[in-house]
Amino acid sequence: MEEKDLEAVSAICLASFLQSVADSLSDEGVSTFSTIAASHSFGERMKGDNLMLVAESDGKTVGVIELKQGRHVAMLFVSSDYQKKGVGKKLLAAALEHARTDIVTVSASLSSVPAYESYGFECKGATGESKGLIYQPMEIELNSSMHAK
Repeated sequence: MEEKDLEAVSAICLASFLQSVADSLSDEGVSTFSTIAASHSFGERMKGDNLMLVAESDGKTVGVIELKQGRHVAMLFVSSDYQKKGVGKKLLAAALEHARTDIVTVSASLSSVPAYESYGFECKGATGESKGLIYQPMEIELNSSMHAK
């Protein structure tokens, strides 16, 4: 991801969130996510130990994944027009190539649990809540040939 992608990435995340997650959360949760998905927030996280990859189609950004510290999927969103077409799976596979641990985690929104299960993640523990965001802890175990050392 490059700085030129920030606005498009933010727009994809917010649109997907509003379509599939926001209705199940409190105003606090919607506000929290809106702050996290803002372009300036992505820009700040780009400066840290976060791998951010985008998927493009015909030069247009259609998806994003963020891998924090080589061990946690923080964001995975795909434009609605490109969902269920393998974009998320390809983004995840590309990010997992940069994993620095045997187990990669995600705090999945409840509506995204089936997608993560289809990618090979398993639920680990009870659902949780943080600043109004409700999530299901999940993880995937990688074999040593699947990630960077």
